[in-house]
Amino acid sequence: MKKNHVTHLAGVAVGLCGLGLSAAGLVWALDVGDVKQEWTPEGKKLAAERIKLPAHDEMVVIPAGEFLMGSNKKVDRLAYQAEMPQRTIYLDAYEIDKYEVTTVQYLKYVLANNLDPQVDWKFDGGNFQETMVNHPIMHVTWFEADAYCKWAGKRLPTEAEWEKAARGADGRIYPWGNQPAGLTRANFGRTGLSGPVRDRPERLLLYPPIISVDKYDNAVSPYGLFQMVGNVAEWVADWYDKDYYKTGPDRNPKGPETGTHKAFRGGGWIDSTPTVRVAQRNGTDPKTSMNWLGFRCARDVPAEQSAAASPVSQNVP
Repeated sequence: MKKNHVTHLAGVAVGLCGLGLSAAGLVWALDVGDVKQEWTPEGKKLAAERIKLPAHDEMVVIPAGEFLMGSNKKVDRLAYQAEMPQRTIYLDAYEIDKYEVTTVQYLKYVLANNLDPQVDWKFDGGNFQETMVNHPIMHVTWFEADAYCKWAGKRLPTEAEWEKAARGADGRIYPWGNQPAGLTRANFGRTGLSGPVRDRPERLLLYPPIISVDKYDNAVSPYGLFQMVGNVAEWVADWYDKDYYKTGPDRNPKGPETGTHKAFRGGGWIDSTPTVRVAQRNGTDPKTSMNWLGFRCARDVPAEQSAAASPVSQNVP
């Protein structure tokens, strides 16, 4: 199956600004084009066993109602122009995945549709390492993320849906409140830190490894969603327009009708503090796949189900 992927290329460092992102960091990128990974018979047999492992497939109902979308520079000094102004937006009820889509969930999709394994799955005849079963899937284009969600009977969330699920109704800066992202709350790059940690050369101090999607239970969103910032950034449904928050409708915004880039949210392991905020938004070519970019899915729900969701907490520390 011909597809573009991105895989690790050690020693190549480019600024995120060059990719249209908002913070500096490392990206290991290689357009492998026609390169593909193939199953071995043993690998496919092992994959059939691996998909029997428990999956983090819970969904959370987000109730219909208003929330504060975007940033207020007076409250969040790290806010970018693309996040402003902050506005009150109404959304109908919907469901969204509690966790990022995992490698084992994506493996089920790959096997069900007789697809080739991911290029970066280089172990056990085409499989990912067993220690990665609960890691978020990465190296997927927007089109692949969209196809997976449709196969699962879902869809990608809109930017507005993603943001409400991440911050609740009160306009908080982070899923847990307004206290800055710390190393005990999110899996993100340490490039914005200062002092001895920042100056040491070891990569893992600056760019941490990917972790399981159920970590950081002390930093869930008001609706109980995990890792809405950090670990991997997440594709959303919308075309990206840096001015859309100024011009979009106040009710169920779905993004521009056309565009060249698709939006992604949440920041990843390569990003620093300015990027791991719930209002931070950006976009890239939908054919792009990156080792810091994954997704979660959403779906519509009947209005009568919207009362089933109550925020875990609306306290803003």
